[in-house]
Amino acid sequence: MRWAAWKGRTISIDAGRSADRALGAAAVAADREDRASDATEVRRHVLGLDGLRGLAALYVLLFHCWLYTFPGYPDSSAPGWLDGLMFGRLAVVFFLVLSGFSLALSPARHGWRLGGIAPFLRRRAWRILPAYWAALTMSLIFCWYEGPASRHGPPTGVTVLVYGFLAQDVFTAPTPNGAFWSIAVEAELYLLFPLLLFVRRRRWGATVLALCVTLPVVALGVTAAGASPVEGDNWLAPHLAPVFVAGVLGAGVLVAPERVRRLPWGWFAVLAALPVLVLGVVQGSVWTVNHYFWIDLAVAPAMAMLLASVATGRPALLVRFLTTRLLRGLGGFSYSLYLIHLPIVLAVIRRVAPHFVSPGLPTFCFTLFLAVPVSVCGAWVFSRVFEIPFTRRRG
Repeated sequence: MRWAAWKGRTISIDAGRSADRALGAAAVAADREDRASDATEVRRHVLGLDGLRGLAALYVLLFHCWLYTFPGYPDSSAPGWLDGLMFGRLAVVFFLVLSGFSLALSPARHGWRLGGIAPFLRRRAWRILPAYWAALTMSLIFCWYEGPASRHGPPTGVTVLVYGFLAQDVFTAPTPNGAFWSIAVEAELYLLFPLLLFVRRRRWGATVLALCVTLPVVALGVTAAGASPVEGDNWLAPHLAPVFVAGVLGAGVLVAPERVRRLPWGWFAVLAALPVLVLGVVQGSVWTVNHYFWIDLAVAPAMAMLLASVATGRPALLVRFLTTRLLRGLGGFSYSLYLIHLPIVLAVIRRVAPHFVSPGLPTFCFTLFLAVPVSVCGAWVFSRVFEIPFTRRRG
């Protein structure tokens, strides 16, 4: 009897252990499946966002072709039907919203925790600095041989120091590349990002965060000091912080309950952008450019909702378009395109076009024909040398 009882207990224990092992294996398999599903989901989101990033970079390229061909910005000598190309500032605003959104995706899935400030800043530096410094060198060489990139004169030793340390939003120096102002703004927002996440994970964090960064900017805007800031001015980061935060808050949609994720965020984006669009049409493009201070703040929520819509896979037609091979590829080197396109555009307009076409619209068409493909191809090569190798090793 004792032997039978002991044997029965042994069999029962062995069966229990076998069941535990089976459950453990099932749990591990389920966890792996969930991780694979999450990785697939994240990859789909990144692809859609890459397409948007590529389109924004291409628009900035077209904007600069327009800007440097027709003098008098914002009331330029360009034909009226080209006015749609004059809003390059809004493309940069979209980049900042997209940056906040992309950076917040992983923390949002982990309780809005960053996982270490030092590793985050190291990854960001590894991501932006090598390509930026290479583009800075290229831009300086262009300016020293081809002439200044702005009305403030040729670069100096101060330029090398200020732009080399990404301090152009704090200190003034002749710019070697008119697109570099936003890189400094983004770097400052990276330094602020851990604090933004700390506020976001508190109770009522989204509301508190939005108010903390927006109310001071609005207060500044209703004073005489709130004149519309332009590219190249100092201290643009405080003004554009709400834009970046809009992207951070938009990432919260992806970790919200299913009923929130399934909301028609694309239509919400259209409805949010419609008043800004109508106001711009009624007041005119020149008025819009002269009131970027308020336009930036007004359009950022619509941009964040658009990103939330794409990241949740809707509308499906738009997501399929953004994930085409062409746009995925363009988005993959959009940072390089943003960094190096302007010296190429200026070289074509200043040095090449005068030998072949007359000023005005013929120069613009010639610049599109030559500078756009050269910039895109050059950016692809540039990214293979100065961006992608460092991106793969930033961990």
